[in-house]
Order: sequence, then structure tokens, then C-alpha cells
Amino acid sequence: MKKIYLDNAATTPIRQEVIDEMIVVMQNDYGNPSSTHSFGRSAKTVLETSRKSIAKLLGCNAQEIIFTSNATEATNWILKSAVRDLGVKRIITSKIEHHATLYTVRFLKKQYGIEVDFVNILPNGAIDVSHLVQLLSKDVKTLVTLMHVNNEIGTVLDVDKVGRICQQHHALFHCDTVQSVGKMEFNLHELPVDFIVASAHKFHGPKGAGFAYVKKGIILQPFLYGGEQEKGLRAGTEAVHQVAGLAKAMELSYKDLNSERDYISKLKAYCENQLKVNFPDIKINGIDTFYNILNVLLPFSEEKTAMILFNLDMKGIAVSRGSACQSGSVKPSHVLAEILHDEDLKKPSLRISFSHYNTREDIDALIDGLKGI
Repeated sequence: MKKIYLDNAATTPIRQEVIDEMIVVMQNDYGNPSSTHSFGRSAKTVLETSRKSIAKLLGCNAQEIIFTSNATEATNWILKSAVRDLGVKRIITSKIEHHATLYTVRFLKKQYGIEVDFVNILPNGAIDVSHLVQLLSKDVKTLVTLMHVNNEIGTVLDVDKVGRICQQHHALFHCDTVQSVGKMEFNLHELPVDFIVASAHKFHGPKGAGFAYVKKGIILQPFLYGGEQEKGLRAGTEAVHQVAGLAKAMELSYKDLNSERDYISKLKAYCENQLKVNFPDIKINGIDTFYNILNVLLPFSEEKTAMILFNLDMKGIAVSRGSACQSGSVKPSHVLAEILHDEDLKKPSLRISFSHYNTREDIDALIDGLKGI
């Protein structure tokens, strides 16, 4: 049985070139990058070359890139430090953010008594920008944290517009770009953001490698104390091979971005069309969504909802009902809960997310699998 992977918003298969790069580094550049001998200097060169490569692709300075284990860690660090060290008294976010953001904000409210406001979500899944402007009219030191591409329904935030609104109101802007880094162009020195975060495994790199972009001039306190790694902000010997894999994955993602984006966009359109042909009553969750994420509400009965992923998995097809981080939960998606009526929440919604490794044959197999259910 051929196995079909359509859950690329959860994680992506690692490119073979990335694996090869990591093996070379593990075999040859195994020194501690903080050591002054040749082994250490060699590892340090890999580390800093990777940092420069990432910065060049994102249009920022190498000093603004801080390596972390993933975007969740980076988000925790940035939000906590903003409250503890930058004087932030209020955070504006939305109820459809990733739980890395929502749970950190909830902790900060409980621990530090900060004010938390949620910007309204429009019926199409987009942020209500006019409500954001209204919330920002309050004169209090504020950080806005909103994700670029929603990881469940794929709605896209106008980062430039929101960033400029934040600047006009002297608010800091943290943007979760986990689903968009490696999949679209960035020029961070032209984009009005103060912080972004990313994880390598979302763009065909290794798990356990990520980074934070911290705009020059913003001084955060260390996330981990110990050595002087990462400008003293994240102590601990760097995972050089992971960072090399991260940099290689990003390099390849941007090298082939136009062709892969075009291919995936057509694949998504084909999938949406085939779903509508075979299931005329299907609904798309979200409007103007990102090119590799399709979230659909299936016209199936409530009793089929619980077993739909199991039935597809038995056919070798991997999709998702939402964030992989919440896959063990029996609760409905907190994202869909904001945009769907209660009756629709009881029906199965599937997140189908694509990569350049997918084919039309994969889509046909998914359709057949759903028809079998």
C-alpha cells in the first residue's frame, strides 16, 4: 500500500540534500563551536555561515538571528521577555493563534497581571483590522502578537499593514511566521515587524532547529543562562548539524520557491475542485488562504466524524483535523470554533496541506478514500 502524506502544515519530509549536509557536518565539524582550537573554529564557521545565509535570504542582519530549538521556544522567550524586561503591560492577540502563543499569554496574565485583549475574527477567518486599531487607541505599553499564516485554516495576515498600524501606535509587533518562512519572500528590514519566529521542520529541514528574528536595537534578556552562546541569550552548546540543516533547507526552499509555489498552488486548486465535484455540499473554511493549506468542512454525518482520520490512515493517507499539537484532544479546534456554527463544528473538517512531493495521484487517492467512508 502506497502511503500518502498530506499533513505538511504539521511537519514536512526532510530533503535528501539537507540530510546529506547534516551528515557531512556531523562527520567533519564535530568540535564545540566555543572552543578556540581548529575543531571548534571549524564548527563555529559552519554556525556563522548558516546565520549569514539565513539573514541574507530574509533581508536582515546576521546579528538579528538567534538560533533556538523551535518557534515555540522562541515565542515563549520573546513574549516573556517583553513583559519582564521591556515594560509591556498589555498584549493584543487573537483566539485563533497557535497555543505556543495563547498559553504563553495566559501564563503572563496569571503571573504578571498583564492586560490581554483579543482582536475580533471576521466570519472568513481573517483578523478584524479596524478592531485592532480601536484596541491600540488605548495609551498603554503594548505588544501585538498575530500569526502570519494560520496553521489550521491558512488565512493570511497583511503583515505590512498590521505592522504599520503597530508602529503608528508605538506597539511592539511579534509575528508567528512558522507557516510562511521558507514558503514566501521576506525582506525584514522593509517589513515593520520587531520579532518573527520559525521552525526548520516546516520547510523540509530537521526538527529541533529554529530561530528568532529580533530587530536590531531591541534588548531582550537571556532565555537560558550559562555560556555566551547566541550573544549570551541562549546558553548551551549549539547543535551545529541542526543549524546547518536549517540553513540548507531554507536555501533550497528559496532557490526553488517560484516553481514549487506554482506547482503546489495548482495541486491545491485541483484538490479543491475534485472535492467540490465529488462532495457538492462541501464548504471551505477560510477565504483567500495560503497556497499549501486547504481546510474543508465535509458533508458527513456526525457519527462518521470521530473515525474519519482513522479510516483514512488505514488506507495509508495522512491528513489532519487541525494542529498536530492538539491531535490528542477531544475538543473541537479552537480556530474553527471561532468561525463555525455549533452544528458545523460537529461535522468533520479536514486540514489538507501540500508540498512539492505530492502529486495529483495523491489527491485522487484521498478522494477515493473519502468516498469509501
